[in-house]
Amino acid sequence: MNWIKKSKLSTIQVIQYNGYLCIQLKDLWKALHNTFNSTQNWQINITLLNEVLNKDILNWSSFSKMELIDAINKCNNSSTSGLDKLSWSHLKAIVKDKESINKLIDIANACINLGHWPSHFKTSTIIIIPKPNKISYDSTKSFHPIVLLNTTGKLFKKMFGEWLQFLLISHDFVHHCQLGGLKYYSSTNAGVILTYIIQSGWVKNLYTSTVAFDITQFFSSLNY
Repeated sequence: MNWIKKSKLSTIQVIQYNGYLCIQLKDLWKALHNTFNSTQNWQINITLLNEVLNKDILNWSSFSKMELIDAINKCNNSSTSGLDKLSWSHLKAIVKDKESINKLIDIANACINLGHWPSHFKTSTIIIIPKPNKISYDSTKSFHPIVLLNTTGKLFKKMFGEWLQFLLISHDFVHHCQLGGLKYYSSTNAGVILTYIIQSGWVKNLYTSTVAFDITQFFSSLNY
Protein backbone atom coordinates (compact mmCIF):
# COMPACT_ATOMS: atom_id res chain seq x y z
CA MET A 1 0.00 0.00 0.00
CA ASN A 2 1.06 3.58 -0.62
CA TRP A 3 1.55 4.53 3.03
CA ILE A 4 3.71 1.48 3.81
CA LYS A 5 7.30 1.22 2.69
CA LYS A 6 8.26 -1.79 0.67
CA SER A 7 9.96 -4.49 2.73
CA LYS A 8 13.18 -5.83 1.31
CA LEU A 9 13.29 -9.59 1.55
CA SER A 10 16.38 -11.05 3.16
CA THR A 11 18.70 -13.14 1.04
CA ILE A 12 18.30 -16.86 1.62
CA GLN A 13 21.65 -18.58 2.06
CA VAL A 14 22.28 -22.29 1.74
CA ILE A 15 23.48 -23.91 4.95
CA GLN A 16 26.85 -25.61 4.70
CA TYR A 17 27.71 -28.62 6.83
CA ASN A 18 31.06 -30.45 6.78
CA GLY A 19 31.97 -28.59 3.60
CA TYR A 20 28.82 -29.61 1.68
CA LEU A 21 25.79 -27.53 0.71
CA CYS A 22 22.52 -28.70 2.23
CA ILE A 23 20.37 -28.47 -0.90
CA GLN A 24 18.05 -31.41 -0.25
CA LEU A 25 15.78 -31.64 2.78
CA LYS A 26 17.40 -34.83 4.07
CA ASP A 27 20.83 -33.14 4.05
CA LEU A 28 19.46 -30.12 5.92
CA TRP A 29 17.80 -32.35 8.51
CA LYS A 30 21.04 -34.30 9.02
CA ALA A 31 23.00 -31.08 9.56
CA LEU A 32 20.53 -29.66 12.09
CA HIS A 33 20.09 -32.99 13.88
CA ASN A 34 23.83 -33.61 14.27
CA THR A 35 24.36 -30.03 15.48
CA PHE A 36 21.58 -29.73 18.04
CA ASN A 37 21.55 -33.37 19.19
CA SER A 38 25.28 -34.06 19.10
CA THR A 39 25.31 -35.57 22.60
CA GLN A 40 22.20 -37.70 22.25
CA ASN A 41 24.02 -41.06 22.37
CA TRP A 42 26.74 -40.11 24.81
CA GLN A 43 27.19 -42.39 27.80
CA ILE A 44 26.36 -40.87 31.19
CA ASN A 45 28.63 -41.62 34.14
CA ILE A 46 26.17 -42.18 37.00
CA THR A 47 28.90 -43.35 39.39
CA LEU A 48 29.23 -39.68 40.40
CA LEU A 49 26.04 -40.17 42.40
CA ASN A 50 27.90 -42.57 44.70
CA GLU A 51 29.75 -39.58 46.14
CA VAL A 52 26.51 -37.96 47.31
CA LEU A 53 25.87 -38.43 51.00
CA ASN A 54 22.78 -40.42 51.91
CA LYS A 55 19.92 -38.48 53.41
CA ASP A 56 16.77 -39.58 55.17
CA ILE A 57 13.98 -40.70 52.83
CA LEU A 58 11.20 -38.14 52.64
CA ASN A 59 7.56 -38.69 51.80
CA TRP A 60 6.24 -36.71 48.84
CA SER A 61 3.19 -34.69 49.81
CA SER A 62 0.20 -34.50 47.48
CA PHE A 63 -0.28 -31.34 45.45
CA SER A 64 -2.88 -28.80 46.43
CA LYS A 65 -5.10 -26.56 44.31
CA MET A 66 -3.11 -23.52 45.40
CA GLU A 67 0.15 -25.01 44.12
CA LEU A 68 -1.38 -25.66 40.70
CA ILE A 69 -2.94 -22.19 40.53
CA ASP A 70 0.33 -20.50 41.57
CA ALA A 71 2.23 -22.44 38.91
CA ILE A 72 -0.18 -21.65 36.08
CA ASN A 73 -0.54 -17.96 36.99
CA LYS A 74 3.18 -17.48 36.33
CA CYS A 75 2.83 -18.75 32.74
CA ASN A 76 2.75 -16.30 29.85
CA ASN A 77 -0.35 -16.51 27.66
CA SER A 78 1.69 -15.55 24.59
CA SER A 79 3.85 -18.70 24.76
CA THR A 80 3.49 -21.01 21.76
CA SER A 81 1.80 -24.33 22.41
CA GLY A 82 3.07 -27.75 21.38
CA LEU A 83 1.39 -30.55 19.44
CA ASP A 84 -1.63 -30.49 21.76
CA LYS A 85 -2.45 -26.92 20.56
CA LEU A 86 -3.45 -26.09 24.13
CA SER A 87 -2.33 -22.59 25.10
CA TRP A 88 -1.85 -21.28 28.64
CA SER A 89 -4.94 -19.09 28.28
CA HIS A 90 -7.00 -22.19 27.46
CA LEU A 91 -5.58 -24.08 30.42
CA LYS A 92 -6.22 -21.16 32.76
CA ALA A 93 -9.86 -21.17 31.68
CA ILE A 94 -10.09 -24.94 32.20
CA VAL A 95 -8.76 -24.87 35.79
CA LYS A 96 -11.52 -22.47 36.80
CA ASP A 97 -13.82 -25.49 36.72
CA LYS A 98 -13.71 -27.34 40.05
CA GLU A 99 -13.94 -30.82 38.56
CA SER A 100 -11.28 -30.10 35.92
CA ILE A 101 -8.71 -28.79 38.40
CA ASN A 102 -9.27 -31.82 40.64
CA LYS A 103 -8.63 -34.13 37.68
CA LEU A 104 -5.39 -32.31 36.80
CA ILE A 105 -4.18 -32.58 40.40
CA ASP A 106 -5.01 -36.30 40.41
CA ILE A 107 -2.94 -36.81 37.25
CA ALA A 108 0.03 -34.87 38.70
CA ASN A 109 -0.07 -36.90 41.92
CA ALA A 110 -0.40 -40.14 39.95
CA CYS A 111 2.77 -39.32 37.98
CA ILE A 112 4.68 -39.10 41.26
CA ASN A 113 3.07 -42.08 43.00
CA LEU A 114 3.45 -44.39 39.98
CA GLY A 115 6.82 -43.04 38.90
CA HIS A 116 5.50 -42.70 35.35
CA TRP A 117 5.66 -39.83 32.84
CA PRO A 118 3.08 -40.22 30.02
CA SER A 119 4.52 -40.58 26.54
CA HIS A 120 2.52 -37.66 25.10
CA PHE A 121 4.26 -35.37 27.62
CA LYS A 122 7.60 -36.41 26.09
CA THR A 123 6.62 -35.69 22.48
CA SER A 124 8.03 -32.38 21.29
CA THR A 125 8.14 -30.17 18.23
CA ILE A 126 11.42 -28.42 17.45
CA ILE A 127 11.30 -25.12 15.57
CA ILE A 128 14.58 -23.83 14.11
CA ILE A 129 14.65 -20.01 14.06
CA PRO A 130 17.45 -17.70 12.84
CA LYS A 131 19.38 -15.71 15.41
CA PRO A 132 19.10 -11.94 14.89
CA ASN A 133 21.82 -9.67 13.52
CA LYS A 134 24.00 -12.40 12.05
CA ILE A 135 26.29 -11.49 9.13
CA SER A 136 25.76 -14.83 7.45
CA TYR A 137 23.22 -17.63 7.81
CA ASP A 138 25.15 -20.35 6.02
CA SER A 139 26.05 -22.13 9.28
CA THR A 140 23.86 -24.12 11.66
CA LYS A 141 25.27 -22.08 14.56
CA SER A 142 23.39 -19.07 13.18
CA PHE A 143 20.11 -20.74 14.15
CA HIS A 144 18.51 -21.57 17.48
CA PRO A 145 16.17 -24.49 18.24
CA ILE A 146 12.95 -23.88 20.19
CA VAL A 147 11.38 -26.98 21.74
CA LEU A 148 7.58 -26.97 22.07
CA LEU A 149 6.17 -29.45 24.60
CA ASN A 150 2.74 -30.51 25.82
CA THR A 151 1.28 -27.61 27.82
CA THR A 152 -0.23 -29.78 30.56
CA GLY A 153 3.07 -31.62 30.96
CA LYS A 154 4.92 -28.30 31.28
CA LEU A 155 2.48 -27.25 34.02
CA PHE A 156 3.19 -30.42 35.98
CA LYS A 157 6.94 -29.93 35.56
CA LYS A 158 6.65 -26.44 37.01
CA MET A 159 4.81 -27.88 40.03
CA PHE A 160 7.43 -30.62 40.47
CA GLY A 161 10.24 -28.07 40.17
CA GLU A 162 8.78 -25.77 42.84
CA TRP A 163 8.35 -28.64 45.30
CA LEU A 164 11.76 -30.18 44.56
CA GLN A 165 13.54 -26.87 45.05
CA PHE A 166 11.80 -26.36 48.38
CA LEU A 167 12.89 -29.80 49.56
CA LEU A 168 16.46 -29.41 48.30
CA ILE A 169 17.01 -26.04 49.96
CA SER A 170 15.20 -26.83 53.22
CA HIS A 171 17.24 -30.02 53.70
CA ASP A 172 20.58 -28.44 52.76
CA PHE A 173 21.13 -30.31 49.49
CA VAL A 174 22.15 -27.21 47.50
CA HIS A 175 25.73 -25.94 47.73
CA HIS A 176 26.05 -22.37 48.98
CA CYS A 177 27.87 -21.37 45.76
CA GLN A 178 24.99 -22.55 43.56
CA LEU A 179 23.09 -19.54 42.22
CA GLY A 180 21.74 -20.48 38.79
CA GLY A 181 18.30 -22.02 38.57
CA LEU A 182 17.27 -21.07 42.11
CA LYS A 183 14.44 -18.77 43.11
CA TYR A 184 15.40 -15.32 44.40
CA TYR A 185 18.91 -15.70 42.95
CA SER A 186 20.02 -14.01 39.75
CA SER A 187 23.09 -12.73 37.95
CA THR A 188 22.89 -9.67 40.21
CA ASN A 189 23.46 -11.87 43.26
CA ALA A 190 26.40 -13.54 41.55
CA GLY A 191 27.87 -10.12 40.74
CA VAL A 192 27.52 -8.95 44.35
CA ILE A 193 29.26 -12.08 45.64
CA LEU A 194 32.06 -11.75 43.07
CA THR A 195 32.54 -8.08 43.99
CA TYR A 196 32.70 -8.98 47.67
CA ILE A 197 35.36 -11.65 47.04
CA ILE A 198 37.48 -9.25 44.97
CA GLN A 199 37.28 -6.41 47.48
CA SER A 200 38.05 -8.80 50.34
CA GLY A 201 41.23 -9.77 48.49
CA TRP A 202 42.19 -6.12 48.04
CA VAL A 203 41.90 -5.55 51.78
CA LYS A 204 44.40 -8.39 52.28
CA ASN A 205 46.67 -6.96 49.54
CA LEU A 206 45.94 -9.92 47.28
CA TYR A 207 45.70 -9.81 43.50
CA THR A 208 42.43 -11.13 42.07
CA SER A 209 41.84 -12.56 38.61
CA THR A 210 38.45 -13.20 37.02
CA VAL A 211 37.79 -15.67 34.22
CA ALA A 212 34.48 -15.67 32.30
CA PHE A 213 33.34 -18.45 29.98
CA ASP A 214 30.96 -18.15 27.04
CA ILE A 215 29.92 -21.68 26.11
CA THR A 216 28.56 -21.68 22.56
CA GLN A 217 25.55 -23.92 21.93
CA PHE A 218 25.77 -25.21 25.51
CA PHE A 219 22.09 -25.85 26.12
CA SER A 220 21.58 -27.23 22.62
CA SER A 221 24.32 -29.79 23.20
CA LEU A 222 23.41 -30.71 26.77
CA ASN A 223 22.78 -34.42 27.31
CA TYR A 224 19.55 -34.40 29.29
